[in-house]
Amino acid sequence: MSSRPALPWSEFFQLHVVKKVAKIVNRRWSLGVGFIDMGGRRVKPPRTNGYAAVRGLCQVIQDRGAGESACEGTSYETLRMLRDRSNEDRPNTRAFEVTCHAGLGEVVAPIVVDGAIIGAVTCGGLLSDNGREKNAAQLAAMDRSVDPLTLAKDDYIAARTRHPRVSRQEVAFLVELLEAATEEIAAYYGDTLRRQRRHSDIERPFATRYSYDAIIGRSKPMQDLYSLLDRIVQSDSTVLVQGENGTGKELVARAIHYNSDRKNRRFVVTNCSAFNDNLLDSELFGHKRGAFTGAFADKQGLFEAADQGTFFLDEIGDMSPALQVKVLRVLQEGTLIPVGDAEVRHVDVRIIAATNRDLKGMVAKGTFREDLYYRINVINLEIPPLRDRTDDVELLVEHFLKKHSKSGRLKSRRLGDTCMDRLRQYSWPGNVRELENEVERLVVLAGDERVIEERLLSARIRQHIPETARSVPTTHHSLPDAVKSLERKMILEALQRNNWNKTRASAELSISRRNLIRLVQKYELEKERDKKISAV
Repeated sequence: MSSRPALPWSEFFQLHVVKKVAKIVNRRWSLGVGFIDMGGRRVKPPRTNGYAAVRGLCQVIQDRGAGESACEGTSYETLRMLRDRSNEDRPNTRAFEVTCHAGLGEVVAPIVVDGAIIGAVTCGGLLSDNGREKNAAQLAAMDRSVDPLTLAKDDYIAARTRHPRVSRQEVAFLVELLEAATEEIAAYYGDTLRRQRRHSDIERPFATRYSYDAIIGRSKPMQDLYSLLDRIVQSDSTVLVQGENGTGKELVARAIHYNSDRKNRRFVVTNCSAFNDNLLDSELFGHKRGAFTGAFADKQGLFEAADQGTFFLDEIGDMSPALQVKVLRVLQEGTLIPVGDAEVRHVDVRIIAATNRDLKGMVAKGTFREDLYYRINVINLEIPPLRDRTDDVELLVEHFLKKHSKSGRLKSRRLGDTCMDRLRQYSWPGNVRELENEVERLVVLAGDERVIEERLLSARIRQHIPETARSVPTTHHSLPDAVKSLERKMILEALQRNNWNKTRASAELSISRRNLIRLVQKYELEKERDKKISAV
């Protein structure tokens, strides 16, 4: 079987037929429907009423460590039979039954895509009426290496009494239900694979990736970021996104969520620096009516709202130590208590935290909890500032020009060469957000002009001196030499900014045009222009 991407089991559970089958199985026999992949991993259903299962005997057995280990042995047997069928010349795709160590049955219906078995839909814990189950005395007499269970007779009898029973006729009906679920899954996943193959055929000629959802960039730092995102989106590990303001930390968090198995669940965002301590406590964990003045009704916290989804905690470095303790409890135990309540709530949330602060330094100073730092820093993503990926400026400018050019008449609008050069040379302290604001400003000021010239740039960008040109060379040992060097540099930059128009350059330098021409000749600046032209 050719390699395929990880199976989207959470999406399979949401398919209409699968949900309907699970509902019927649950209502009729109090059993649950699950999956097993070809790696032997059991995929449990969502913790919802539609998938709930009441299997008294299984619970008694699994509560013992030895019993749980024996149950894992049944999974290996199921996997072995699946692989045997998959390796045949013509894979046997019919549903089959497996009997576990405790004599309980499991129906296994293979999922077949493109003639290959990729996993199976299962329903286990079947207690039939034909006497195949073992009684307590038989269990006690069995060799521990085969069935390591020690159940008290009374416990066994009570659990067996509560356990649902399934007749042979009902097993046949159950097989039909599971096979209907496998057909729906195969059709859905087959369509998904075909779409992915079409996209792959289109993208294969291009080795460089230009985007990841709404994240734009083709530079080496961004390629490294995309590669890392590919590896982490399918995990549930906590991620710490670090970077300067304006680098796109929330875009990265959204990309992680919407490429993960949680993408059909909620993506919740809050900024920890936007609330005082008391308000943030209520915002994150909720509160009960009457918990404090103004609490006129119960309020659900954002952690509960994000249950089964992803919670993006922006500026987590601004959170108080008291709230850090409560967040740590959610991360470690998946539990929380709303303000003014005594009831413990359980949540399943993937947390992505972000900050532009030095958390490690804050830990050393005692202003951020060390245990929380290591708990949120399982995977660390450092978003590079725009000044470290100037290769992306042109690509980002093109993207923002299309975004902010509302008129269809001006789709071919572009920046002049000198204007683009100035954008590349600027250090962008506000990063991508600042660049987008500047492009939007240029679009507004340009009106109907198709080519946007440098004169429309903000003054801070036009007057910016690149880092390499900021310091006067220290090779000059006299003040006159240093003055001449600075004068030459200022004149050359003014000429370059004004596309070698001496009238505009002299006006910018507040000197006469005749004086400028004299200085250009003195410093042989025309040679600089000729050198640049010949290089092109």
